[in-house]
Amino acid sequence: MATYSKRGYKPKNKVEKEQNIEEGSTTAEVFNTLDETASKTEAFVEKNQKYIFIIIGLVALVVLGTLGYKEFIAKPKQITAMNDMFQAQKYFDQAINGVEKDSLFNLALNGGEGKYGMLDIINEYSGTRAANLANYYAGTAYLRLKDYKKAVEHLSNFSSEDEVLAPLAKGNIGDAFVQLNQPEDALDYYEQAAKMRNNEYTTPMYLYKAGAIALDLGKADKALGYFKRIKEEYPNATEASTIDVFIGKAQALANK
Repeated sequence: MATYSKRGYKPKNKVEKEQNIEEGSTTAEVFNTLDETASKTEAFVEKNQKYIFIIIGLVALVVLGTLGYKEFIAKPKQITAMNDMFQAQKYFDQAINGVEKDSLFNLALNGGEGKYGMLDIINEYSGTRAANLANYYAGTAYLRLKDYKKAVEHLSNFSSEDEVLAPLAKGNIGDAFVQLNQPEDALDYYEQAAKMRNNEYTTPMYLYKAGAIALDLGKADKALGYFKRIKEEYPNATEASTIDVFIGKAQALANK
């Protein structure tokens, strides 16, 4: 039971005197322990101050080195990489939108006019955002050139938080697995692509592709769920224009 001392209060009996003595002793022990701990700490610091200063110095060097690397090495390297990638990206855009696609995709990959291609950017500027983006372009180019294994390799090395590019990369891997006759893998990547973002472009597109592959795999219930999501959540999407046909097909197969 806790006791509270009042100013001028005198113990009335032997028990209260013993309590006061005990509390005084406990308090003294606490302060003695604190004094001993402080003394030991001071002694430790005094004895090891050379090593402590070395550790502090090393930590400071690491922090300053990291900041210096980002400012004076990584940032200029990224700028140079993006400049060197300009021509390859131009070839890629021309291949997507124009004619002679195969030759342009090859130029995007390997370079032309004395300029780097995407593969050069990946090798020369490893670890930069430019090299990461170059993996997306390279993977997509290989997909268009029907080199599906290399497409999977490069697209798998690409990572992004972008609203469109992130799901497109996953979906392109799914497309490559379709062509490699690996429908289960294709379905997995289409499902990942559909879940990654929620927008009117990539989400219904990959729900549709996932549903189509699921139908081919005999997973009619799963396909039906994907088709219904398109109808209910993305009625203005391109895929929604004929979705009732696929819903009917999936329902018929599911009820067998």
